[in-house]
Amino acid sequence: MPLARRALLAAPALLLPGLRPGTARAQPAWPSRPIRLIVPFAAGGAADSAARTLAPRMGERLGQTIVVENRTGAGGSVGGSAVAQAAPDGHTLLWDASSHLVNPALLKGLPFDYATAFTPVSLVTTFPQVLAVKVDSPAQDLAGFIALAKSRPGQLNIGTQGNATAGHLAVVRLGRLAGIEVQHVPYRGGSDAARDIAGGNLDAVFITALSAGPVVASGRARFLAVAAESRVSVQPDVPTFAEAGLPGLTLSEWAALFGPAGLPPAIAERLHAVLAESLAEPEVQARLAQLAAVPVGSSPAEFARFVREGRESMATLVREANIRVE
Repeated sequence: MPLARRALLAAPALLLPGLRPGTARAQPAWPSRPIRLIVPFAAGGAADSAARTLAPRMGERLGQTIVVENRTGAGGSVGGSAVAQAAPDGHTLLWDASSHLVNPALLKGLPFDYATAFTPVSLVTTFPQVLAVKVDSPAQDLAGFIALAKSRPGQLNIGTQGNATAGHLAVVRLGRLAGIEVQHVPYRGGSDAARDIAGGNLDAVFITALSAGPVVASGRARFLAVAAESRVSVQPDVPTFAEAGLPGLTLSEWAALFGPAGLPPAIAERLHAVLAESLAEPEVQARLAQLAAVPVGSSPAEFARFVREGRESMATLVREANIRVE
């Protein structure tokens, strides 16, 4: 997805909120100290790697260090809670994933409300989900896989990176759109699911291209389709679901930037500007390509709409498919 032209324009000089035109007393500029970037997932994953790629570039442009801090647990809500309780001064930010949209429909008794506790800043990157089958599967393409599933209702097992993840939701949508019944097998990460399809213990996986890529490259699995609107550069020969004959299945994992509720619009716009400039760097784009990530860099307004619509869509899917946290 091309970056919006306006996203590449530098934001004007920023003063702290509360400064009015004509105010005589000078206000300190933002940021005035290092910024904490809370990643609510374990280090080393695709979202974390993207954060660690972009944080130094953004920090250079802001004139302050951005410190990546992993706060894991409860599907990302532990890290989310830390940011929800932080002061909205732009010095504590959240780097979240698609669970941000699913958690409100799954987790009960949270100390904050996902709908009101955060300020959307930008959808940074997407990580397209891919459907891959084990190497000795009789399915040579998506149509063949659907036919196979219909001939063995409920017998084919598809591994994902876990319950209520983007992969799980993609499996649910695949079943509904194709009219098939399959067995979902949740793992604790895409790499675990990839390992089992490599060993022939799964019929298929629905995980990120990053997790599935090495297994396919080694000849132990085969791509069928990617759940994106267009083909991804890291796997240009893999058709989209629409190209393979099943339109309507576009569901990616993603990484995005949020601030606490009440983050001043000027700070959100400045963060978006330096993020977009960083995403445009060739070195950053090369690193993201290695992660099978597609750069986005949407504006705060665009991302707010994405979050609002996505939360409603995911709530419906979770309810109708009776998805639960195991």
